[in-house]
Amino acid sequence: VQLQASGGGLVQAGGSLRLSCVASGRTDSTFTMGWFRQTPRRERHWVAAISWNGDHTYYIEPVKGRFAISRDNAKNTVSLQMNDLKPEDTAVYYCAARIKASMTSADYYGPETLVTVSS
Repeated sequence: VQLQASGGGLVQAGGSLRLSCVASGRTDSTFTMGWFRQTPRRERHWVAAISWNGDHTYYIEPVKGRFAISRDNAKNTVSLQMNDLKPEDTAVYYCAARIKASMTSADYYGPETLVTVSS
């Protein structure tokens, strides 16, 4: 599975960004998909995830109510709508596929996507 993400950038606090990720290759193996992020202070960790059929979504507490994850299996895409962004959301984001049930890691990651939120 190959993942290609887009949508990062610089935004002021309170603004919005949308990250998108397209999967190619063995897309029948993507299973749970989502997004991880990493900062200088914290190792890569999951932020949001969505089940194969989209029926279940999962978020870490700091982003609940602000981020929304969605997927379109017909287009092999997963997106993360990020609203009311805060400076602490500044991080390198990674699209991920086949996320483990523990949410600690995934089998596949896309390239780095930098999100910078200015105060």
